[in-house]
Amino acid sequence: MSKAANRFAFVSSDTADAKAALESLSARYGQASIEDAEIVVALGGDGFLLQTLRDTMSTGKKVYGMNRGTIGFLMNEYRASGLTGRIAAAVAETIRPLEMQAVTAEGETISALAINEVALWRQSYQTAKIRITVDGQVRLEELNCDGVMIATPAGSTAYNLSAHGPILPPAAPRRARTRASRCRRRRGGGALLSNKATVRFDILEAEKRPVNAAADHTEVKAVTSVTVRESPTVTATLLFDPSHSWNERILAEQFRY
Repeated sequence: MSKAANRFAFVSSDTADAKAALESLSARYGQASIEDAEIVVALGGDGFLLQTLRDTMSTGKKVYGMNRGTIGFLMNEYRASGLTGRIAAAVAETIRPLEMQAVTAEGETISALAINEVALWRQSYQTAKIRITVDGQVRLEELNCDGVMIATPAGSTAYNLSAHGPILPPAAPRRARTRASRCRRRRGGGALLSNKATVRFDILEAEKRPVNAAADHTEVKAVTSVTVRESPTVTATLLFDPSHSWNERILAEQFRY
């Protein structure tokens, strides 16, 4: 087994295609443990890639995804041959997740990280009423809506895009604040915020209009306030083929009809 082969740890989702790719590639290139590997090769779709990034945050591991899923917007094309050369030539993108601090109706504070977005949404037939504060200054006294989110560049092509939020290039020092549905206000549909901003959501009439919050897949029920900021310390590194970089995908997505 070559020295290069020991650099790779292959991981896969539970689909048949991903598992078959895992077996084939590990037999061809060798299989290191995640702890010992320099590169983690994620086989699946975007959801599995983001899970792998969460699992390897701040470990120094680089994650190279190959599409064995459905959409694979963040994934590289699957090819079994030439993997060592492709990874050597890959372009690295550093991702900083969002930190969420959610306070519940019982007074408990729950912290979680989000690579995609922090989202809030109503839990009753009535719309939520939410006050939005940015860096200590109230920017919106009352937003009447079904939900609202803060999205990272990585998450801007996911839930944020389906809610008609803006697509953000990975290098953009911005975060998207997007409402998840219609609200009564004519304005207030969304905003671009500095990635250094601290955003606080206060739930108005929380008992009458309960709201849940989630940082990616970590859900907190019946919140009274949620504070979101970019993590100053935690990072994850994603690798892209230079012929189809993240910047190129973002640009192409913005010009799709």
